Amino acid sequence: MKNKLLAYIFSFLFVCGVVNAEVKFGASLMVGQAETSGHELESGSADDKNSKTIKETFYGGSIFVEAIGDNGVAIGLDYVPLDVELGSGKRTDSDDGTNDAADDDGTRSASADVVNLITLYTNIPVGTGGYYALLGVHSATVETAETLPNSSYGNEDILGLQVGAGLRSGNFKYEFSYSDFEDIKLSGTGGNSGNKIEADADAMMFKIAYGF
Repeated sequence: MKNKLLAYIFSFLFVCGVVNAEVKFGASLMVGQAETSGHELESGSADDKNSKTIKETFYGGSIFVEAIGDNGVAIGLDYVPLDVELGSGKRTDSDDGTNDAADDDGTRSASADVVNLITLYTNIPVGTGGYYALLGVHSATVETAETLPNSSYGNEDILGLQVGAGLRSGNFKYEFSYSDFEDIKLSGTGGNSGNKIEADADAMMFKIAYGF
């Protein structure tokens, strides 16, 4: 994660160094909805699949720095210091009546959060009214927490793409965006190390930002 952050910072500083740009710092407030669709394959078997789709409303904030060129094009780096919850759930499995390795009875719960969300973005002016198109690349870590009878899951670094539109008015920006993250793939460790989780996450978000 540190290496990715350094890569983003160096990319931003490189852009600032080669163009005549005004640099702004700022903060934002955001609200959105994340949708995660996925399934758990127990012991790697496609015949034992538990599927679920979760929609989660989230609120948060970010800090950012951006360089604005004479042509109005902005390139920035945005960091969300708070965790964004993708979802959580709980279920109880019943014993199949045998006493073998396939038994997985018990109550299990799990949750997943997006942490250290960093976005390298550009705002491209559209027309003359302050409107712009938004393009961005996300980098984040999916962090899991679970209570399982026989196994546990780790964390995974993922990338994502962001598209959207916004309006710049003085020091304020108002924007709406859609983000699509790459597939999340986690493998279990412990007693049932053959268990796997595969999921896909995307999000819609509205943001108000202020730069100075």
